[in-house]
Amino acid sequence: MSATQIESTQDTKLKETTLSTTDKKLHNNLEVGTEKRQEIWGFGQTFNELGTVALNNLSEEKRNEILDDLFTPKGMNYNICRIPVGASDYALNWYSADETPDDYDLADFSIERDKKYLLPYVKAAQKRNPDIVFSISPWSPPTWMKSHPVYNYGILKHDPKVQQAYADYFVKFCEAYEEEGVHISWIFPQNEPQRDQKFPSCYWTGEELRDFIKNYLGPTVEKSDLKDTKIWLGTINSPLEDTEMTKDETTDYPVITETVLSDPEAYKYVKGVTYQWAGKSVLQRTVQSFPELGYLQSESECGNGDNTWTYGEYVFNLFRHYISNGVNGYMYWNSVLQGGSSTWGWLQNSMISVDTDKGEATKNPEYYVMRHYAHYIQHGAHLLSYGGHAAGEATAYENPDGSIVVVMSNSMNHDRDITIDVKGQTYKASLKEHSFSTFVFD
Repeated sequence: MSATQIESTQDTKLKETTLSTTDKKLHNNLEVGTEKRQEIWGFGQTFNELGTVALNNLSEEKRNEILDDLFTPKGMNYNICRIPVGASDYALNWYSADETPDDYDLADFSIERDKKYLLPYVKAAQKRNPDIVFSISPWSPPTWMKSHPVYNYGILKHDPKVQQAYADYFVKFCEAYEEEGVHISWIFPQNEPQRDQKFPSCYWTGEELRDFIKNYLGPTVEKSDLKDTKIWLGTINSPLEDTEMTKDETTDYPVITETVLSDPEAYKYVKGVTYQWAGKSVLQRTVQSFPELGYLQSESECGNGDNTWTYGEYVFNLFRHYISNGVNGYMYWNSVLQGGSSTWGWLQNSMISVDTDKGEATKNPEYYVMRHYAHYIQHGAHLLSYGGHAAGEATAYENPDGSIVVVMSNSMNHDRDITIDVKGQTYKASLKEHSFSTFVFD
């Protein structure tokens, strides 16, 4: 069995080293077991208009290099991706697919804007990987459906005519994309429902989500002509209803999720749960209660635009946290940006930064974080059991081809020597300080 270490540090990226076996097991040892845990479906991102703009400001050759890197096996091999319904906070400006007041029949529904910005990006990805699973989520309903007719802040009106029109809106969006050759597999009813935001948003209580799913969205999707389009509960960004972030981070009971899933009439329509941001604190208990559902991390935390190695280490451990606690896939937010700022001024990190003056693209630390996972963990792999004194910084997988992959960091301020037990063999490796490593045994 061959064994290869691929290591990235702040100074050296993706350095390959062949490992040798040893008879001496070190104190810092990782024991890779054989028990299979959840299946890993894959990795991906969200498509945003500002990502399209960044790519379009590169030459065709460089744009294709990035797209190949994101969506083919030679790079990240993305296969789980999200599309905004209307404006996200990284749209060029705010919009929906139907802004005609009281258009309950959605006669003026249109995705013409998407055909200019989002769909070219989506189709470029789809050309490289026809098997991408697409999900959708709105940041805001059409403004005439909200308690106050604005994209930011507010709630969906409780009027049954509005609630039904909004359920129809989801179906119309899926049908319109189907006509463009893009099948929508999963509907997430709301991006971050527990936050009343200054950018496009819509606040929901658990009871409001429960009732909308069981009385409107679920029956409407079920009666539609959509094939294999399922509803997920997402993207849940907090355990509770609009609390301070500090309280979110210290609460591990999934109140919002349980409110929906404990109702059998709502539960029957829900096939999975997505968490992001402060939702990470309740993932474990949700998986324990509902192990039969699918789980995703739907938006990696985005930093403040500095793209530092230190924040990359934080994101590396977000991957580890979510996967070790049961998710089937992990989605990045903006893979490609220029400048990093939203149109309303929030600077955020990206895997790749575009310099429009130079026409160049730079790979940031989080590019290497994603690559250490997504390039080596095959779609359909399984998380394996693992233990030992080095387990706290690692995850281990068995790929469909039988190879074993270990993804590991060293968060210490010094190098560390470790050993890894795999299939009856012990291998010795060295981890540089503040490094990421992927080990492949085949």
